[in-house]
Amino acid sequence: MNYNQILVEIYQEISLYAGVGEPATYIPELCKVDPDSYGICLRTMRGTEYFMGDSDVRFSIQSISKVFSMAMGFSFEGEKLWRRIGVEPSGSAFNSIIQLEIEKGIPRNPLINAGALVMTDVLLSHLENPEEEYLEFVRRLSGTTDIQYNERIAASEREHGYLNAAIANMLKYYGNIKNDIERVLMFYFRQCSIMMSCRELSRAFVPFADHSHAFRFGNVSLTSSQVKRMNAIMQTCGFYDEAGEFSFLVGLPGKSGVGGGIAAICPRKYAVAVWSPRLNKKGNSVMGMKALELLTTKTEVSIF
Repeated sequence: MNYNQILVEIYQEISLYAGVGEPATYIPELCKVDPDSYGICLRTMRGTEYFMGDSDVRFSIQSISKVFSMAMGFSFEGEKLWRRIGVEPSGSAFNSIIQLEIEKGIPRNPLINAGALVMTDVLLSHLENPEEEYLEFVRRLSGTTDIQYNERIAASEREHGYLNAAIANMLKYYGNIKNDIERVLMFYFRQCSIMMSCRELSRAFVPFADHSHAFRFGNVSLTSSQVKRMNAIMQTCGFYDEAGEFSFLVGLPGKSGVGGGIAAICPRKYAVAVWSPRLNKKGNSVMGMKALELLTTKTEVSIF
């Protein structure tokens, strides 16, 4: 497979979408990046990388971090985790509070904000030094030692995070948050603020594409079956109320973030990360979504 040529063709074909969409304006710090940035990196299971554009530029991964949190929480809690968080697609916006109230404090899945806040609460109950241990896990996955939180972005999210605070309070009301609400919120915002490049993200997602053996990174350990279940959740829930569209057009498990990043995997073949800050109305990268659609179209390989 000539991935280099495919990545060039993809960029040529998606160029007509340049200028479509806007960065996430409700987080002021995210508006400070160049909205016309574009990077992509594909890393095969054998460790070969194919990349172009701004693939080494770090950006705020935002909700892509929820995959790392899910891996840790699933490792620590096992199947009992799903008593507190569901595994169904939401069909609603990622920050919906209406659905949470109707379902009495049980989030639909771990990849929407409510689910990630409960997962953050789980991590706080298990980790002695949560911020340090979480960051170390991400560094191990990516093979990069200097990945950091962006405290300015985390503070910006807290300052404007009224809806997330409302969600956390509702979760607390229903008994699905055990720790202090402010502690949960700040740890959650720090997770979202992590700065990574497409190359680092693609490396970090390769272990989720490998079902041939157990997943072990530090104190996080998952069976092959658990990794497959995580893939299933990414496939059905990784793109909020656009998850069905992504499955239909792309056909890969993945996760998007409002920083403009998308990370996806083709099981036992590769992991890919793409970044372009302009978002569609559902909060997903316009050029990123189209790039991955063209990737599976041109390679004629998806999970289906």
